[in-house]
Amino acid sequence: MADKAIRARPWVAVWLLATAAMVAAMVVIGGITRLTESGLSIVEWQPMMGWIPPLSEAEWQRVFGLYKLTPEYRLHNAWMGLADFKTIFFWEYLHRVWGRLIGVAFALPFVAFLATGRIERAMAPRLATLFVLGAIQGGIGWWMVTSGLADEPRVSPYRLAVHLSMAFLILGLLVWAALELLERRSDPTPVAVRRGATLVLGLIALTVVAGAFVAGTDAGYAYNTFPLMDGHLVPEGYWSAELGIASLFEWVPTVQFNHRWLAVATAVVTLAFTHWAMHRAPQAARLPLRLVTVAIVVQVGLGIATLLLVVPVWLGALHQAGAVALFTVAVWVRFSLRRG
Repeated sequence: MADKAIRARPWVAVWLLATAAMVAAMVVIGGITRLTESGLSIVEWQPMMGWIPPLSEAEWQRVFGLYKLTPEYRLHNAWMGLADFKTIFFWEYLHRVWGRLIGVAFALPFVAFLATGRIERAMAPRLATLFVLGAIQGGIGWWMVTSGLADEPRVSPYRLAVHLSMAFLILGLLVWAALELLERRSDPTPVAVRRGATLVLGLIALTVVAGAFVAGTDAGYAYNTFPLMDGHLVPEGYWSAELGIASLFEWVPTVQFNHRWLAVATAVVTLAFTHWAMHRAPQAARLPLRLVTVAIVVQVGLGIATLLLVVPVWLGALHQAGAVALFTVAVWVRFSLRRG
């Protein structure tokens, strides 16, 4: 049984990487859903029956009628007809169905591999935990949506940040597990290099979370200049005395300033680390180190362009995809340096 599981490692790794690719696509689809303001278009949560979209005029009118009861429709989209509604419905529907497809694409091979002894005993509980996290993520998504169906037609930036953070956590765990299965023996890594890689990964993750608050507060549509914000390095009214510490998460000047300069700091630290670590790291880490160097430069460029062009949907989605790619490569870097 153990030999069979060892021989199956490459196949299990391919399955995990394919699932990770689906999660990465899900993050981008979620970004487009947010950018097109489509996320509140479906006001029902039907985990089992939600596969099927409206198929008749009567069903479309019923679903549209439910949307008409929401604050978003009453306050912002009262002009909208059924044809316009179908456009925003599409992105939210795709986002939800893609999530269900990820669940199926993970669960069915997992059961098959497990039943045939192709998953090692130590790996099975971790993979089962990943499935549970995916199910929890679906619930978090609905919890986020409900925050925008009450008085104010905007989802909670806190819940949005939790939803995005969970997606990146699942992505990172999938990639790490796949890399373990594909691993070949490598030279040990100095402890300082390992700590540096951990710092870089942590900064990238923190910048992603900060970006979630930019999305949740629509902060990207303000201060569309770089590096100054309305002519100032630190914008006037940076801090809201009324909000206090909540300014970090809810006050547009604070949220945008923090994200843009955290991103710059992350880039500086990452580039310094990769330059320093390149000749101290084992050979297996050289490729991911080069890739993370390229990815961080591209991502900063995408972020600045997105800001200057006032967040066009295509560029905002590309910026989100860049975050996914950067985070994934940073996980690879940290994995390749994990041996002491």
